[in-house]
Amino acid sequence: MRSTQKPYDGVSLCAPITVPYERFSFETAHWWAGEALKKLSLETGLMPNDFDGIIFSSFSANPDTAVGIVQHLGLCPKWMDHIPTGGASGVMAIRRAARAVQAGDASIIVCLAADTNHIDSFQKTLDNFSRFSQDATYPYGQGGPNATFAIMTGSYMRQFNVSREDFGKIAIAQRANALSNPIALMKKPLSIKQYIEAKPIADPLHLFDCVMPCAGAEAFVVTTPDIAEKLGLSTVKIRGTIERHNAFSEDTIQYRGGWAKDIDDLWTSAKCTPDKIDFAQLYDDYPLIVAMQLEDLGFCEKGKIKEFINKTDFTITGDLPLNTNGGQLSAGQAGAAGGYQNVTEALRQAIKQPLGHQIPNSSIGLISGFGMVNYDRGVCTGAVVIEADNIR
Repeated sequence: MRSTQKPYDGVSLCAPITVPYERFSFETAHWWAGEALKKLSLETGLMPNDFDGIIFSSFSANPDTAVGIVQHLGLCPKWMDHIPTGGASGVMAIRRAARAVQAGDASIIVCLAADTNHIDSFQKTLDNFSRFSQDATYPYGQGGPNATFAIMTGSYMRQFNVSREDFGKIAIAQRANALSNPIALMKKPLSIKQYIEAKPIADPLHLFDCVMPCAGAEAFVVTTPDIAEKLGLSTVKIRGTIERHNAFSEDTIQYRGGWAKDIDDLWTSAKCTPDKIDFAQLYDDYPLIVAMQLEDLGFCEKGKIKEFINKTDFTITGDLPLNTNGGQLSAGQAGAAGGYQNVTEALRQAIKQPLGHQIPNSSIGLISGFGMVNYDRGVCTGAVVIEADNIR
């Protein structure tokens, strides 16, 4: 039985915060979370006791979850949630926080993601990532996501006649966008020659198909329009959302995600179509996943991605501005914060406070998430259509 999504009336998204990323950090994830909360307080005037709700996401805060972070940061919320779904966490945080505000369970919810990056952080994350990984991939020598995504990318390229040059256009456009972002980790232009000739990682993936792990934090606030107005904050409203987990498990190798199951619901609830979207902030741990989202979210038919990539300008001033801060491919992937950076950049563009250059028209945007490659595919997907509301 299909349910009809109720609108997100009475909910505002605001106050996007990014703590500048660092390639390596001696600090803990808790410290990075504290930096985000401190920066949020400085920019909004909100103090710890003002937050009556919190959502927390992290890979490196173990053994702590939201409970430990609440105590560590000196918060006293009446509502909280822990969302450990990686790249889908930001979209899921919007959905859960918005409904909590609507229900009156909380009125000012901080959605916060933070991760550190010690020399051995990535290895520790892999060691405890999932039971599937421990039992079914690591014993056979597959030591992380590059191998999984190499299999998926190679299969997708053969199935849909996509070349490395096609994927390269996505990476190059995002690098061009990153050049105006003062805190992006990648600060040099990228050419197609450099992309193609880069160090091989796991065939067909090369260096610039992969994100750079780093430390950092992201945060934003979900509240009511009245409270946002009292605080003098610019706001964004939610037009529609979707979320799906473990979709198309029958596919031998993943070539589509859960978005494809619910795409009609997204555009119907948003009262919008893909051609009305001014910009897209899509989860981008590899170019393949960007391409998959563009298809599954309705920007082109399945199997037509090659043509769509080559006719579309993804730069900030282009036809479809994509990952305007550079995305993870050029700005860096701060663990679970990577699943929030597309949210914070989307909010910034909508309220005209971007880290880098402003999109000429940024009224309606799309945010998409993808996360938790437990074994052979990404399990969690979601998307949100947003619209600029009040610019203050």
